[in-house]
Amino acid sequence: MVFKRHKKSAEDLRTKCEGIAKVDSRTKNLTKRLSAGDIAIIDHEDLDRVSAEALVECRPLAVLNAAKSTSGRYPNLGPVILQQAGIALIDDLGSAIMDIREGSRVTVDGEGVVRQYDDVIAEGRVQTAQTIQEARDAARAGMSTQLKAFATNTMEYVEREQDLILDGVGMPEVKTVFAGRHALIVVRGYRYKEDLQALRTYIREYRPILVGVDGGADALIEAGYKPNMIVGDMDSVSDAALRSGAEVVVHAYRDGRAPGRKRVEDLGIDHSIFPATGTSEDIAMLLADAKGADLIVALGTHSTLIEYLDKGRRGMASTFLTRLQVGAKLIDAKGVSQLYRSRISNWQIAFLLMTGLLVIGAALAVTDAGQILFGLVKVWYSNTIFWLKGLF
Repeated sequence: MVFKRHKKSAEDLRTKCEGIAKVDSRTKNLTKRLSAGDIAIIDHEDLDRVSAEALVECRPLAVLNAAKSTSGRYPNLGPVILQQAGIALIDDLGSAIMDIREGSRVTVDGEGVVRQYDDVIAEGRVQTAQTIQEARDAARAGMSTQLKAFATNTMEYVEREQDLILDGVGMPEVKTVFAGRHALIVVRGYRYKEDLQALRTYIREYRPILVGVDGGADALIEAGYKPNMIVGDMDSVSDAALRSGAEVVVHAYRDGRAPGRKRVEDLGIDHSIFPATGTSEDIAMLLADAKGADLIVALGTHSTLIEYLDKGRRGMASTFLTRLQVGAKLIDAKGVSQLYRSRISNWQIAFLLMTGLLVIGAALAVTDAGQILFGLVKVWYSNTIFWLKGLF
């Protein structure tokens, strides 16, 4: 994704930046109502790539973070994305910044001081290219700790979920028929819009089962498609998507608690429950695999260690093991768009052939030899018709 730079970057923020405050501790909720020129106020430790890209699309003047945008746990990508887009990032402002009333006007100066009605509300640190890189370098040095935590979490997950991963225990019965078809699983994650655009020809020709993971269902609808199935805990999918006619599978905790169940019940939507410890995108893949999909195409999902950690779940072992389980069928959408070539159908070949013959005929018609040839063909046609009439 390419972003145009703002005229004023964090390094150039020497004069006051003033705007309307939009406040939310959940960044993905904030971006739904954030407008260009606003000042985004969040509480998001280790700002991840997806959230940063969503913020950049909204074009705020500045992002004020109550927490540390990079805690040192791992070299997250969010601050880099904001800095490259020219959006000022001030972080480590403390919890007091979240008390600012939404819709009120705030000012920020080049030293990271936030004021409202001339009163100092909080003081933080203006992040520059240099400070962001220093934080990433320090975090990268501690990656060995995260690898150990990843391995430990993987073993714990195997203990809890081996019956589901290996034997499919707890898999719900669904109406959607996956057997013998491709399944396209869409998560509203990294570069999902570009990948959906790149797969238009593939979707048109292969007509895969379209599975939206929570907000991925809205991504499909925005791209002009109707999802066949929606899987997730229902925290980020719209009511319109849930009412689109897609089959709904609610992701529940292993003990059966399903926070999203009440929402779909209140909407009067039939649904099934899938209790599992992993992420919603994981259970969507396991479901497609267990129900016989020939190929599983993952769009907007996670594939690297940094992306797993960016998701904010310790170790992301479920994602790792799920990909081991369905690995023979699984392919990333970016790979499909690069390897896939549109097939030429029979009618297209016929059309090209007819077009070629018409062009040759038009060329011959303007030459003396061509006119003689057409005259002979006309005589032959007349003689043939006369002969056929004589038979009857």
